[in-house]
Amino acid sequence: MESRKDRHQPSGKPKPAETKPPKSKKRRTWLWALFATVLLMAALIAFFIIDNYNALNGLEKNPNDSIFDQFENNQALEKPPEWEGKERVNILFMGGDGRGKKTTKEPARSDSMMIVSIDPVTKKAHLFSLLRDTWVDIPGKGSGRANEAIVLGGYKLSMQMMSELTGLEIQYYVYTEFEGFKSLVDAIGGINIDVEKDMRYTDNADKNRYDINLKKGYQELNGDQALQYVRFRHDATSDFTRTERQRKFLSAVADKMQNLGNIAQLSTIIRSVSPFIETNLSADDMIRLGQLGFGLQNAGTAQLPPSKLLADEKIGGASVLAITDEDELREYVQEVLTENQNAPAGAENNSSNNSANNASP
Repeated sequence: MESRKDRHQPSGKPKPAETKPPKSKKRRTWLWALFATVLLMAALIAFFIIDNYNALNGLEKNPNDSIFDQFENNQALEKPPEWEGKERVNILFMGGDGRGKKTTKEPARSDSMMIVSIDPVTKKAHLFSLLRDTWVDIPGKGSGRANEAIVLGGYKLSMQMMSELTGLEIQYYVYTEFEGFKSLVDAIGGINIDVEKDMRYTDNADKNRYDINLKKGYQELNGDQALQYVRFRHDATSDFTRTERQRKFLSAVADKMQNLGNIAQLSTIIRSVSPFIETNLSADDMIRLGQLGFGLQNAGTAQLPPSKLLADEKIGGASVLAITDEDELREYVQEVLTENQNAPAGAENNSSNNSANNASP
């Protein structure tokens, strides 16, 4: 019987994949920034529950209002088991690039797919980012690129695919697109930040809608400009400077949101972001996560698959990234989680076959 490994290797010995940073990384920073900011909002809400509970509850869409209502299997998705705040929780974050969508009532391919794995006891979080061109088995749909699962079967199929691939039980999902990030920044009145250099990038594929054109200097960035800032990676040391830029941006967002004026307006901010975010996290779950938020430490980030388990292949004339051993991939995930378990809080470890450039924060 043909194994999954054999199907991923149509002829001969696979050619080792190059370790250059994949194109999909360009869009990961804004998604991670949005996650951290949503977590920060939940933390603030934990102290202002009465005024903001209903607004937070609005992030969990009614099935009829969801862009995933076309998928029958999503309607049948069981409610996640009640989280008591002590068990490890795994959240799948998907960043859709909505460019080229025919309607707003459909999901976009998930150009960014990340699992945030949180241990509430140690207050440590690990981030796993999946390369979008990874060739995987999509349950009930055959084989395909990982980012196709969401358009074939919605969030439930994406969660199932990621659970089987990584060996982690995925309890929750969060889905957003570029507009969600932009809306958040605009809702809090923009962000003052020192842009360290002129930043320019042009992409005709989207009719220049998401071009990057920022001038050096201290300035207030609106949502569109902030998206440009966190997406820019055209530096000599792109991933290192992008990580530094991300932390700088998040610090500025945290400072802006923790002032008294924004806390008083928090429900308005959440409602402005709500149309662009879909999740099965309930308000109670978000508040529990929020109570962890201020003390949560980044224990490590890792690329999936790691470079040592990647092989370049051609399938149907298209280039894809094949996994050479899926059992070893699941073992690798557990190694990442356990090797940092006893590390001091705040000690960050970036793992991707010892390649810092291949780990995205």
